[in-house]
Amino acid sequence: MIEHLLTPLISQRFLDEERYRNGHLRVINALDDVRILGVHIPQLKKLAKELSRRPDAADLIASFEAESVKGTLCFEEKLVWGLMINAIKASQEHKLALLRLFVPVMDNWAVCDTICCNIKWIKDKEALWEYLQPYFDSDREFEVRFAVVMSMIFFLDAESFQKVTARLDSIDFSRIQSEFLSPKEAKVAEQVRGVAKGERPYYVRMAVAWLLATALAKLPDQTRAYVNACNLPEDVIRLYKRKARESFRTRDVNPL
Repeated sequence: MIEHLLTPLISQRFLDEERYRNGHLRVINALDDVRILGVHIPQLKKLAKELSRRPDAADLIASFEAESVKGTLCFEEKLVWGLMINAIKASQEHKLALLRLFVPVMDNWAVCDTICCNIKWIKDKEALWEYLQPYFDSDREFEVRFAVVMSMIFFLDAESFQKVTARLDSIDFSRIQSEFLSPKEAKVAEQVRGVAKGERPYYVRMAVAWLLATALAKLPDQTRAYVNACNLPEDVIRLYKRKARESFRTRDVNPL
């Protein structure tokens, strides 16, 4: 697809230093069948911006979709695709339509969060909220994470807090499918990458914990009241308390 454009951008340190490379791969924690070239996010953003200015940018975005069906896109190509959607000049409605084709391709926390955290083009938040609803009810791990992370970014305010937490309570963790193995399963399968650090679906559970820890910094009283009355799984609450302790904004704030 665009691997010829990505190859010159590969970090030399990623190629030369095994310890650095393994650390990079461990943090990303992609599934075993996902190719990672070793290009850093700033270079991917720059490339996506350049590609979004080309006359054939719309065709290139469509080509990413076609290639994704074949399962041939590498980690960096998925990121460039999503970053191009953010970078092109288009209406919110059109960008959300393009994003709807991209979200099912998310198979990793880094792809999901990088794209979400670089969305700066939302003007109609009510339209966005309606757009997110089907993803809360999805049985796919990163579609649900997408809804949670987007809610954290755009709806953590006093007015929206209740509807966000109502949606968190509605998540059925038991029906969400995850391709990531537990450490025990990974040991049996002799799998190194794609290993969850906790109960599945780990990346949804961690997203909810991240949202609540962020909410604690912004809306401490409302967050504590919700956490003490919610029906979230106990392990999610433990993850929330851990995230709160790790953040400099909330390390001295009582999470409960």
